[in-house]
Amino acid sequence: MDNNRCTKVLFWNVRGINSQVKWDAIRDKISESACQIVCLQETKKETFDSFYIKKFCPRNLDKFAYSPSIGAFGGLITIWNSSLFDGAITHVNSYAVTVNFTSRLNNKSFHVSNIYGPSNPSQKQGFVTWLMNFDTTEFDDWILGGDFNLIRVPENRNKLGDDSTEMYMFNELLSDLDLVEIPFSGRELTWSNMQSDPLLVKLDWVFTSSTWTLTYPATHVQPLSRPTSDHIPYVIHIGSDIPKSKLFRFENYWVEHPGFLDNVTLH
Repeated sequence: MDNNRCTKVLFWNVRGINSQVKWDAIRDKISESACQIVCLQETKKETFDSFYIKKFCPRNLDKFAYSPSIGAFGGLITIWNSSLFDGAITHVNSYAVTVNFTSRLNNKSFHVSNIYGPSNPSQKQGFVTWLMNFDTTEFDDWILGGDFNLIRVPENRNKLGDDSTEMYMFNELLSDLDLVEIPFSGRELTWSNMQSDPLLVKLDWVFTSSTWTLTYPATHVQPLSRPTSDHIPYVIHIGSDIPKSKLFRFENYWVEHPGFLDNVTLH
């Protein structure tokens, strides 16, 4: 990554990766997003190899780290372009795959955690406790994305039914870890129960360490259309350029609009 290059990371809870329909959908989203790193949740697959990866990834996405599913439950995989990034696997368990990426362009490093929080209420405390105690003391800039299966406020649902205990637990976790939320651009509710009168919930999130926004101030999250699965895919744009606002300069406007003052009475 340099000042003129934006790294793109595709995140998606694919709800299974064992069919041609899913392979085609993932490949299409990789092409649409032009991403260099892919993070998939709920693969429902116990093993991966390079041959299988080629079913849904272009050739340049050639390195990967994964956490196996337990039967048909869970499963995570992170895949990257090794010509652009060296990837060192930092941690793998059923909740997360964390990789330290070092850019081959400028040697800058950052950590990416691909997260899948359990949907079973009885297991959520275990997930939160693990993340609370996750050792990040040797991390550089850190970004976390994925399906947390938790909400922060009642407005993260379009219908009543929130659990205030879970919300408090989630917000305490974020506060204790000093994480910063990166909001989605234009669309916040990321999951649907796919009914005619759907329940919509924000279960997918992106957070960063407090230092991240200083190093990569142009980071933003772009939701994509949902071809399959009940979760939307989204791409994180990681950039270090500070966006420049267009300044209004009176002298420029006068040159471009020479008749601007014709009808102005000066007092």
